[in-house]
Amino acid sequence: MPELPEVEIIRVGLAKLLPGRVVKDVWHDHPKSFPNSPSDVAKFLLRAKVTDVRRRAKVLIIELSSNYSLVIHLKMTGQLVFDGKERFGAGHPNKSLVGDLPDKSTRVLIDFTDGSRLFFNDQRKFGWMRLLPTTQVPEINFFKEVGPEPLEDDFTAAKFIEVLSRRKNSNIKAVLLDQTVLAGVGNIYADESLFMAKIHPLTPVSKISRTKLVALHNDLREVLRLSIEKGGSTDRNYVDAEGKKGSYLSFAQVFRREGQPCPRCGTIIKKIRVAGRGTHICPYCQKPPRKA
Repeated sequence: MPELPEVEIIRVGLAKLLPGRVVKDVWHDHPKSFPNSPSDVAKFLLRAKVTDVRRRAKVLIIELSSNYSLVIHLKMTGQLVFDGKERFGAGHPNKSLVGDLPDKSTRVLIDFTDGSRLFFNDQRKFGWMRLLPTTQVPEINFFKEVGPEPLEDDFTAAKFIEVLSRRKNSNIKAVLLDQTVLAGVGNIYADESLFMAKIHPLTPVSKISRTKLVALHNDLREVLRLSIEKGGSTDRNYVDAEGKKGSYLSFAQVFRREGQPCPRCGTIIKKIRVAGRGTHICPYCQKPPRKA
């Protein structure tokens, strides 16, 4: 599933490409992917102008001049790919860096009046694109329950420690993955930040010193920013708004590096299971919690 950096990169791309474009038509192949009434689509989506593109956690919000918004969750395999002359220049032979679109994974296709198009592709059909009044978007259960954004300026180390303390008896990796505690962090960046802070993922929050938690706060923000800089982590289906793949995984220090030497101490990186997820650690740098 795309994590915060990947969704943010898509948002940045779409925010440059979509505002000002007017929706001409929309097509979808599966009601689960586009659960909207034809009357709402006709009244609030068709002929509406895109005014902004925002993100909350792993969810994208395309705001419209009709005072409605398209709320989009990519889930595990979702892609949003824009196709228009701005991508390559007029007359360029390439139509898409992910192949000819639409294809068999295309669930929603939005045509704009200038001839550009936005494709919502989703191989596994778990993602969705909902049309809602913009004022109602914050009332979606997911948005009411999701935790703070880790890259916001006001997300200080003190705030980080405060939200973690709500699950002080849980292991730190499970807490980092809990979207009600922290927005947008998934498996890749949990592993990377815990390695950087030298914290074993099975360590209960209550057993981690404040100094270590401050370091984890800084390291988590650092790996998220680095991933955004590198275009995200291309893992299976992820591409940005122009169909390009990210390069962060080539900079990852432990994720998917099992059997390779730790870049810090040379110990062989291992893969274990924590919080139901494959987890990558250095057994030397990340000492397991002591038993009571």
